[in-house]
Amino acid sequence: MSKPLFISLDGIDGTGKTTQLQRLAQWLREQHVPVVTSADPGGTLLGEELRRLLLHRSDLSLTPVAEALLFMAARAQLVVEVIRPALSAGQCVLCDRFLLANVVYQGYAGGLDPEELWRIGRWSASGVEPDLTLVLDLEDVSLARRRKGRFPPGDRFEQRDEDYQRQLRDGFRREAQRLPQRIALVPADGDVEEVQRHLRKLLLPLFHTHGWNLTA
Repeated sequence: MSKPLFISLDGIDGTGKTTQLQRLAQWLREQHVPVVTSADPGGTLLGEELRRLLLHRSDLSLTPVAEALLFMAARAQLVVEVIRPALSAGQCVLCDRFLLANVVYQGYAGGLDPEELWRIGRWSASGVEPDLTLVLDLEDVSLARRRKGRFPPGDRFEQRDEDYQRQLRDGFRREAQRLPQRIALVPADGDVEEVQRHLRKLLLPLFHTHGWNLTA
């Protein structure tokens, strides 16, 4: 019997994770895998309100602790309203960001203790964690900014300088090195199709071990 999987995608802004998540969802649905997609923060009424506040209210000056707890509040609601019900119904879940983003943004780049963020974050998410987090990784963070430059100005995290983006990238890398069984780095310097092939290659064995008969 096939078992549902919870997969999250993460990385600095401009790596193309949202596009890649949509393509992964389409690939899975074409092979008759039931899939629910969501974003963290987001996916619920509370989550969408907090998303607007956290990402687009440039007039707010939030401390890293306040930021972290607001993200966790949105995630707690997402778990209860979307993720856990989907998994219980046998549906796989693809989520644009999850707890790792808290650890990196408010921990490595915000000065909070990453271990403490993991501890409180796991509690706030009722122990629900992705089976695998795929981190889109860029060697040259300026490439992310050039990609984002094709679109209107981004949220307040996207607008921060390259030094901040490097802190984020290095934080993702450190956590992937520390937790290789749960976090995988995926080079995102190539084109969309190349990155998608790499993602599918990483996911196929995991889906097979959970009873899903997929092809790339």
